[in-house]
Amino acid sequence: MSYKNSKYTIILPLVIVVTFIGGMLVNNHFYLKRSLLGSDIQKNITTNKIGAIMNMISTSYVDSVNVDSLEEKAINYLIKELDPHTDYLTAKEMEKANEELVGNFGGVGVQFYSFEDTIVVVNVIKNGPSEKAGILAGDRIIKVNDSLIAGTENKRNNDEIMKLMRGEIGTQVDLTIFRRSINDTLVAHVTRGSIPVSSVAVSYMINDTLGFIKVDYFGMQTYNEFVSGIEGLKSMGMKHLIVDMRGNSGGVMSIALRMVNEFLPADRLILYTQGNHVPRSDYRSNGKGIYQELPITVLIDEGSASAAEIFAGALQDNDRAKIIGRRSFGKGLVQEQRVMSDGSALRLTIARYYIPSGRCIQKPYKLGEDGKMDYYMELMNRLEHGEFYQADSVKFDESQKFETFRGRTVYGGGGIMPDIFVPADTSNYTNYLYELVTKQLIYQYTFKFMDKHRSYMKDNVKDWRALQEYLKQFDLVSEVVAYASANGIKLNRKELQESRDIIRIMTEAHIARHLFDNVGFYPIYDEIDTTLQQAIKLL
Repeated sequence: MSYKNSKYTIILPLVIVVTFIGGMLVNNHFYLKRSLLGSDIQKNITTNKIGAIMNMISTSYVDSVNVDSLEEKAINYLIKELDPHTDYLTAKEMEKANEELVGNFGGVGVQFYSFEDTIVVVNVIKNGPSEKAGILAGDRIIKVNDSLIAGTENKRNNDEIMKLMRGEIGTQVDLTIFRRSINDTLVAHVTRGSIPVSSVAVSYMINDTLGFIKVDYFGMQTYNEFVSGIEGLKSMGMKHLIVDMRGNSGGVMSIALRMVNEFLPADRLILYTQGNHVPRSDYRSNGKGIYQELPITVLIDEGSASAAEIFAGALQDNDRAKIIGRRSFGKGLVQEQRVMSDGSALRLTIARYYIPSGRCIQKPYKLGEDGKMDYYMELMNRLEHGEFYQADSVKFDESQKFETFRGRTVYGGGGIMPDIFVPADTSNYTNYLYELVTKQLIYQYTFKFMDKHRSYMKDNVKDWRALQEYLKQFDLVSEVVAYASANGIKLNRKELQESRDIIRIMTEAHIARHLFDNVGFYPIYDEIDTTLQQAIKLL
């Protein structure tokens, strides 16, 4: 298998999975009603048959059974016969999903990574509980309360670690840490606090006039984060904004609509929804947008879905933004979230989204489990047909031809096709680089580097530009190669030469993330982002 295909074989299923998290429109509550049956052997059933049968089993079945488990199985069987985006979430899944959408949770305020069978603190949230308790980036967490988590025999996955660290705000958790700089263990008493979950990954100035914002998903705080990011960039002289929606699987649609509204004059159609049981509803701009004159470019790719596609498509159809990248995922179905009494929820598809030109971005699908399998494989089919690499491999249906506000031709039938296509760049992405990335050896090497140089860099390196200057004294690529060889990766000298620059930039970017989080990572990593670099050239 070539690197090109193996790369996307790994990435695409992840894109598809996170896409289904998006698409929430309204939170309604309803409760499953069960009939109370009498003791008669035979009785006419006038209520819902499934509910009645579940009640019969619960009240009359000969053996003890887990009725809740039967209900879960029945629900999942039912939704298999529907569209690909109708989904059922258990109470635990709902709790986790809500943390992201609401934008906070109760925790200790650290980012961590499992390195050599030990949990290493990557970053400490500024003014968060762990910083107040004295925890530093680079500390190794040995124990959480009485639970030992260091060593091969005590290894736990990320979900298990987070479960130990998270809890009710105001409660205490004791973290036993090992600090390499003093070669000793310490116990930090951390009072859990409200930890923000940022949906805007980064905002920074590419040059003196060009600003960049990357939006990972649409949560309840995304609008505020987005506007705050734009205002920060404007204060630094931004004249043109690039909004990166690549890999954004959607989220709260009303937030995306508010964001689009900021760029449009009054009474422009942003979106309408319609379904068999849902009358048409139009969403229009109110004319109060504060960025109506700000030039904007939007980046999309096959991982952009739902609310991200609405954001890009509404601006494209209103001739308000230039869209650059590759065709988006194609999710245009409206899910209404209905919460059960036990905290679980059904996300039921009730309508379709239509953007201003009248096109529905939902790609074709068939009902039922077989249809879902084909739906999941559609991105892989795009890859095999060359769509990621050639714009003319996309075949448009002339019956799906529409016009933008100013009369430009656009096409429906699945996803948003960018105004300017940029192929996926796999040049210099060799099998050797593929092994380094998939086995996380570049990232792991940076922990070794940080252990040696963290103290000096923390005191003397103030931003990512200064970091790149400081790193010139090191042969980072050779050190990564040596580390990879020590971990069983055989060196291919020819492929190393082809991928050398990418390896160097990836290494520098990860070191920058250790020091400055995303505001350090992206400005360096974006040097090898061909879609962004193409957008910069065009602008």
